[in-house]
Amino acid sequence: MSRVLVINSGSSSLKYQLIELDDEKVLASGLIERIGESGSSARDHTSAFQRMVADLQAQGIDIKDRLTGIGHRVVHGGEKYQKPTLITDQVKHGIEELSSVAPLHNPPALAAILAAEKTFPGVQQVAVFDTAFHQTLPAVAYTYAIDADVAKSQGIRRFGFHGISFSFVAAAAAEFLGRPIAELKLIILHLGNGASACAVDGGRSVETSMGMTPLEGLMMGTRGGDIDPGVVLHLQRQGMSVTQTDALLNHESGLLGLGGHGDIRDVQSSADAGDVRAQLALEVYLHRIRHYVGAYLAQLGGADAIVFTAGVGENNAFVRAGSLAGLEGLGICVSAERNEATGSGPRLISAADAPIAVLVIPTNEELDIARQTAASIAQ
Repeated sequence: MSRVLVINSGSSSLKYQLIELDDEKVLASGLIERIGESGSSARDHTSAFQRMVADLQAQGIDIKDRLTGIGHRVVHGGEKYQKPTLITDQVKHGIEELSSVAPLHNPPALAAILAAEKTFPGVQQVAVFDTAFHQTLPAVAYTYAIDADVAKSQGIRRFGFHGISFSFVAAAAAEFLGRPIAELKLIILHLGNGASACAVDGGRSVETSMGMTPLEGLMMGTRGGDIDPGVVLHLQRQGMSVTQTDALLNHESGLLGLGGHGDIRDVQSSADAGDVRAQLALEVYLHRIRHYVGAYLAQLGGADAIVFTAGVGENNAFVRAGSLAGLEGLGICVSAERNEATGSGPRLISAADAPIAVLVIPTNEELDIARQTAASIAQ
């Protein structure tokens, strides 16, 4: 049986899974952190790959045995990369060029690709792009209302992210509901440290909250989401540099900026203890989600299901209930009992008579990457 190694690389981390293709079993998984930091056993991504191989060998697993390919999560593929793509020198150059609009994500993905080439020479590699699922967005959804010539020359448009997760979850939701995906209108809420919403019509992304970069849309752990661009201009006129503005928007905003903590569980604890700042942060967080649910109901002309996924969406009953509170008149009603019940698999949390189903569907981006990698290599 052939295998695929799935890599999700950060600037100082390497997350991996080795997946058996025939039965989709995870043979091994792990996370190597603190890459490049003082005292770390991995001075760079190549060292991290070597450590991964050694760690698995210590467990009796030969990672190179029957290794069909290596699939990499790459956040930004721009307009050029609309599907999983076999990695060539040209593709590597393309990923590097797009680093200017995904500076936190594309560079470590490229570092992992180069490290994998050294560690597994001759093994085919595939880039699976988070933006690819959103290439079905209609022009009215991806176009920003700025000077058209400037937008074209600078590649400015909505791209959207979390596409690998949305693709997997949409298919899993259709399977859970026992209906063809082509018949379904879904609103999917991917809520983790990064968060975005997506309207899926017949399996196709038609609206999504993140934009040209992952800064737009919902409130997140350290990113504020939607903001008047005039605020950025104001800050820079007051002397804040581009680097400082970037740090503010990417690392010092969102739950952290409003509530003092980047993890929503810590914000909830502070709010429960009476911290007014944390209480407001939660209210803003839930308000933003509700805003997008309403907007996407209008864009879709209704919905068959609203789906929660990712770390917060799958595990935080408070967020699920709070973000949909008050929407009963739109056919959305969360069952308190079902919502509070523990569970790890796909489940229904809406009231029995609710016109719109509310689901919790665990995402599995690694499995989706493995499937897309295998399919690309087989072509």
